Amino acid sequence: MGVATHAAIWTSMTSRSKKARRNLLDRDTFSKSDPICVLYTQGIANREWREFGRTEVIDNTLNPDFVRKFILDYFFEERQNLRFDLYDLDCKSDNLSKHDFLGQAFCTLGEIVGSLGSRLEKPLIGIPGKKCGTIIVRAEELSNCRESVMLQFCGNKLDKKDFFGKSDPFLVFYRSNEDGSYTICHKTEVVKNTLDPVWQAFKIPVRALCNGDYDRSIKVEVYDWDRDGGHDFIGEFSTSYREMSRSQSQFHIYEVLNPKKKGKKKKKYQNSGTVTLLSCLVDTELSFLDYIRGGTQINFTVAIDFTASNGNPSQPTSLHYMSPYQLNDYAMALRAVGEIIQDYDSDKMFPALGFGAKLPPDGRVSHEFALNGNPQNPYCSGIEGVMEAYYQSLKSVRLYGPTHFSPVINHVARYASAVTDGS
Repeated sequence: MGVATHAAIWTSMTSRSKKARRNLLDRDTFSKSDPICVLYTQGIANREWREFGRTEVIDNTLNPDFVRKFILDYFFEERQNLRFDLYDLDCKSDNLSKHDFLGQAFCTLGEIVGSLGSRLEKPLIGIPGKKCGTIIVRAEELSNCRESVMLQFCGNKLDKKDFFGKSDPFLVFYRSNEDGSYTICHKTEVVKNTLDPVWQAFKIPVRALCNGDYDRSIKVEVYDWDRDGGHDFIGEFSTSYREMSRSQSQFHIYEVLNPKKKGKKKKKYQNSGTVTLLSCLVDTELSFLDYIRGGTQINFTVAIDFTASNGNPSQPTSLHYMSPYQLNDYAMALRAVGEIIQDYDSDKMFPALGFGAKLPPDGRVSHEFALNGNPQNPYCSGIEGVMEAYYQSLKSVRLYGPTHFSPVINHVARYASAVTDGS
């Protein structure tokens, strides 16, 4: 049995060189395509293709760099077939048949992981007689870093790029890879008509920002948004997660530099404005195991359905049938769940309830009764104690109805609300 490793897949890449051009088909008459990439995985048993997820739509471009990632379990010993379909979105419908097909590519997850630098470049196919362009896919193992960071930036005196107004700036964040290339990991929103934008705070996992390597370079590019998709480059700066996290108590100002302007012999050129890190708030996402290690207890409550729809307990077709040779369905479910849960409950005392039955001696219908017959103390000792109380109840109550869940749910809620010490 293999051990799953989490692998994140990015479609396309962020290099600006000509070799990285994807040259998708242009299916729009008066503008460029608005591409989206859809990932499909193939079932091992029935070989059916199932949609796994979709990237965001990138407007008006034939060379998209998608930000959204697909996180898959990677099994070394399995052939994990993948299919990437690209579409030009023409309307807001989620139905892919409403949109123009741009091509597709097939590969395996192992093929991506095993490529040089875990970067796979494949031609898109699927439209006879047409060159559909290229897809570039990168895979990277996710680190176990569980920190997230909330960042907020503002700009000051950025270069004016629009003829009739000010710039419409946005930021693009890139994580550096082991081979020296960069992968896009976040885009801010566009702030219209200003040279002094304040972007909204955003939260991003640290592993997406730097794969858990605090000193890995993070490149930030500043653009002026244009409706035609040809966004104007204003400048860039570099930082690292460690550098930003040191700025939690004070602002950090970065010079935005345009290498082309800096390279020219313009003695007056200093920068294309500045970007200030206003806040950096680090948050660790706690796992289930962290809560257990911290002393959290799980209080397990059992509620058993005694309605007549389960069938006569004396008949083998009933879910409550008392066979001398094997556990019935309820007993198997109790044991399967309870034997795991009881490891996280220190006192091993479990309330056990029933609903939907007529109780002795007067035959009244109850939807909230203690299996052990003691409404003041419905606790049973361990799963074996719950099983014993269940068997005893079957001998004394009469299955009835209807099926009402709310009394036992409210019972548990009342007990839970009484615990206020955080345990």
